[in-house]
Amino acid sequence: MWIPAPAKSNYCLRSRRWSAELRAAYRVGKHALADIHISDIEAAINYWRARAPSPDGVALPAPTRALAEVYAQLVYAHAQEVDEAQLSPAARTAWLDWYASTPDTPCIAICSTSQGDAFCKGCGRTFQEVQLWTELHPVEKRTVWRRITAEGTSWRFNKYAERAAEGKASTLFK
Repeated sequence: MWIPAPAKSNYCLRSRRWSAELRAAYRVGKHALADIHISDIEAAINYWRARAPSPDGVALPAPTRALAEVYAQLVYAHAQEVDEAQLSPAARTAWLDWYASTPDTPCIAICSTSQGDAFCKGCGRTFQEVQLWTELHPVEKRTVWRRITAEGTSWRFNKYAERAAEGKASTLFK
């Protein structure tokens, strides 16, 4: 859901913070953004399979098992997304641990929103997403990541793909 660029009065220069009204307006779509896509569940399962392989080749370690149960329910229901609130505590913890291993921000340090663009040419995020990024929940951040990856039009995915690859490589060796 795209929200038009805010009026300048929504930003307080002194505190360098967005007004409560803008944050609330951005969060109007929170329920729509609070879903975890099946591809993220798959990626988390693969992360845990590599990190904690099955000891006997049959039994799954607890984090992988918790995520596999969510994945199986999605497949059975022919669903693409699951509400974060429906995850078991073990699945939620496993998913958040996987999320912590991914790059946090799509930023490649070329931000055109500071020049007045509604969408950043560098990363593809909206003005509001750039400004409120640190306040977004991991599920909301992944939703933005999926959108900009699917669009693939930002410089992150073409003109400056090597910058994005450098960021990915640095997160692999933490």
